[in-house]
Amino acid sequence: MVQKINLLPNKINLLVFGFCVMVSLLAGCTSSSVIDSNVEVADRRWTYRNHISTPFEIKDYTKGYNIYFKLRHTADYKYANIFILAHFKDGKQKVTRRYQYKLAKNDGEWLGSGSGNLFSYTLPMLTNYHFPRNGKFDIEIEQNMRDNPLLEVSDVGLAIEQAQ
Repeated sequence: MVQKINLLPNKINLLVFGFCVMVSLLAGCTSSSVIDSNVEVADRRWTYRNHISTPFEIKDYTKGYNIYFKLRHTADYKYANIFILAHFKDGKQKVTRRYQYKLAKNDGEWLGSGSGNLFSYTLPMLTNYHFPRNGKFDIEIEQNMRDNPLLEVSDVGLAIEQAQ
């Protein structure tokens, strides 16, 4: 005598289990990132006029945020540092701050993480910063070195994440 096996309850259990796993994975993957942008610099020649503008929106001004300057350059970049101007705009006012970042050790070894001929940096601008209100903001980055254009800069960006 051949016994028929009913697989329907097992399939339903498997579907319910799979759904529960997906829901728990998605619930555990809350991102604290507001924005993470990179803008390619044309021909690796960053000019004074080429301001990298990053608009974003803050939805909870009661929390602190970390703001990072992101940079990628080639091994042919000729300086051990970089100066930038960051223009913080909130629609009503504009505040400009100048930053200097060290990119290489005294012996010339790059401090960034390397991948082939490119070196990447995520450098702190402001930590645990509290925005004055919810809404739309913009941070504009410009190079502030003596060279115009500044050669061998391939990408510039900004990362903003909720402080922990």
